[in-house]
Amino acid sequence: MPFYDTPDQPTTGLARYRILSKHASVHVSPLCLGAMSIGNAWGAQLGAMTKESSITLLDAFFNAGGNFVDTANNYHEGDSERILGVDGRARHQGPDSAGYQDLECLQYTNNYHLANPDIKHKINYQGNSAKSMRLSLEQSLKNLRTNYIDLFYVHMWDYETSIEEVMDNLHNLVVAGKVIYLGVSDTPAWVVAQANQYARSHGKTVFSVYQGGWNVMDRAFEREIIPMAREWGMALAPWGVLAGGKLRSDEEEERREKSGEKGRDFGFDKSGWKRSEQARDMSRALEKIAKEVGVKNLTAVAIAYVMHKAPYVFPIIGGRKVEQLQDNIEALKVRLTTDQIKTLEGIIPFKHGFPYTIINDGSQPPFPLASAAVTERIPFPSPILPEGNFA
Repeated sequence: MPFYDTPDQPTTGLARYRILSKHASVHVSPLCLGAMSIGNAWGAQLGAMTKESSITLLDAFFNAGGNFVDTANNYHEGDSERILGVDGRARHQGPDSAGYQDLECLQYTNNYHLANPDIKHKINYQGNSAKSMRLSLEQSLKNLRTNYIDLFYVHMWDYETSIEEVMDNLHNLVVAGKVIYLGVSDTPAWVVAQANQYARSHGKTVFSVYQGGWNVMDRAFEREIIPMAREWGMALAPWGVLAGGKLRSDEEEERREKSGEKGRDFGFDKSGWKRSEQARDMSRALEKIAKEVGVKNLTAVAIAYVMHKAPYVFPIIGGRKVEQLQDNIEALKVRLTTDQIKTLEGIIPFKHGFPYTIINDGSQPPFPLASAAVTERIPFPSPILPEGNFA
């Protein structure tokens, strides 16, 4: 065997690893598997998954090269964590291994004892406080059968806990060896920027990843979150990249209607599982581009779209079926043209609003200042794009 061996070329783009962010140089797969589907306690809203079907999906992700899994303390009342912890380590490399996830992402803030009748006073099992943080992490470490978390998220901002309390206590977890990297989810950009500035000024650990809702139909993420992440060198882990399953073909819609399978009826918009006219129009445009680029399912194009918009983008993909996972992995061989991106963005126009109507987004000078001379600006960093197809 040679002193330095060259690895075989991966059969899927999922096994072409990249660093997570400027402040988190751990190598991860370019797609993150969302474990919100793993478990059965929320089957009525998300669709049922047995323990066996959960393991089948996790095995498929793991065997394709995936090492990046996202879960939360409250998903399926803790079943998501327990399946990852117990079965992952039992099936892959033994009890001391990382199991399904080389990089384990965990979120705290939500009430993970909501359905537990034995806990009478639930108030301190939720929120961003130091007590909630400690209680949640200790329970999750037990569920996941591990002694540390790779990436620990604030799940959402509670508007009650101070930035100082959150960042001081998160940093203490890093120093104690219970957490390696920090992330934040579903939180205003101004809060994240202020939190990172506090951490930097006081020699503490900054947030290195931001997670939030973003897709080709809902681009509000681009107004404040992406510029904030670019300034702070943060990765982006968008959820909802398929608009809660609303991005699907007419044939798929008809099949679900006939079979009674329907789809997710779980979300903040309370719109049910059926598509709006805008979702139908967007789905048809995605399907057309999917044929142009040679992929089977329009979902691959929807996922590829967000990966073309900024560097360090790691979409969180859900789904309950292996075939859905395989379709989603195809996103990693999609390279969109500028015209194709413009076509998609023209279906539901997005406006940045004030003050960007005056000062631009930074890629060009503010128009009141453009009259003095012709200037050239350094372009924003570009994302990693696929160089070729994979089997």
